[in-house]
Amino acid sequence: MNTALTTPPATRTPPRTTRLQRMLGFFRADTLPTLAALLIFVLMLIYGETAYGRIFQLSTMSNLFINNAHLIIIAVGLTFVIISGGIDLSVGAIIALSSVAGVMLAGAGWNPWLVVLIMIAIGSAAGLISGVLIQYFDVQPFIATLAMMFLARGLASILSTVPVRLEDESGILLLGEKLKIIDGPKVNDLVITPGVLIALLVVLAAFLVLHRTRTGRTIYAIGGSEQSASLMGLPVLRTKLLIYVISGSLAGVAAVVYTARLGSAQNITGIGWELNAIAAAVIGGTLLTGGFGYVLGSVVGALVLGLMNVLITRDGSIPPEATTIITGGILLIFVLLQRAVMSRQRE
Repeated sequence: MNTALTTPPATRTPPRTTRLQRMLGFFRADTLPTLAALLIFVLMLIYGETAYGRIFQLSTMSNLFINNAHLIIIAVGLTFVIISGGIDLSVGAIIALSSVAGVMLAGAGWNPWLVVLIMIAIGSAAGLISGVLIQYFDVQPFIATLAMMFLARGLASILSTVPVRLEDESGILLLGEKLKIIDGPKVNDLVITPGVLIALLVVLAAFLVLHRTRTGRTIYAIGGSEQSASLMGLPVLRTKLLIYVISGSLAGVAAVVYTARLGSAQNITGIGWELNAIAAAVIGGTLLTGGFGYVLGSVVGALVLGLMNVLITRDGSIPPEATTIITGGILLIFVLLQRAVMSRQRE
């Protein structure tokens, strides 16, 4: 009797596309705008070094962070707000009010560190008022924060319509003092300021809150669907108030960092900065519809805008007015990219 030989079925080789998807499985679709922003930043660095030189220098990178520390801070605050599906147009005016009030209090002889706390508290109070208007009086975030913008700008103008300066011995200026980390050849040094360290701490804290805490998960849930978040028993009311307090507080922190670097304040400080912060967040991958966003992406977006200004200055032939046009073009590209990503996810 012949014994039938059975052969095990051949193992099917997974399709090439499946293997590729497994290899790239850690790239979620909603991270594509953030990755695109990072790629653009790297390409801008390469282009700047090739076209103008002296971009890959310690001094250039140091100044990029020092000059944009305040933008990074307010972009982080706007990231919280936009992820929740809201908007905050008041941060630039809050910076003007906080900085003018702070410089005037410092000039009156107040303790500089108490002044710093008051500047941050002014931002917190403004954010709380916006949050109360939105949550308790059912005012649209656009209108509530627009009203706060006019209020803060008006109060800053009442305090002073001319630039006010910190005294040379003011302790607040210590936050803008440059600290040399690496002593390079000539002026090619790696320097940092306490203001940059504050910005980095803000980024780290925001990252931990958004991605490692229940509050962060609640913020994402509110942005996805506020009604669903309420039905799940999440603390929507408290969280939405907290979001605008965080945004206002970080505007106050940005006022401290900017005032310490510049040494002066003015009632027109911060005009349009809220739009730059929104652009930084969107370029970094935060969806304007809410529900998606990354703090680190907003940092990359702020650095993209800062590096763009550096390249335009180095070129010399591009008028400064073109900066807003280029910013608008970049922003439009990323909004279209976001729409394409969301359409792909719905499929």
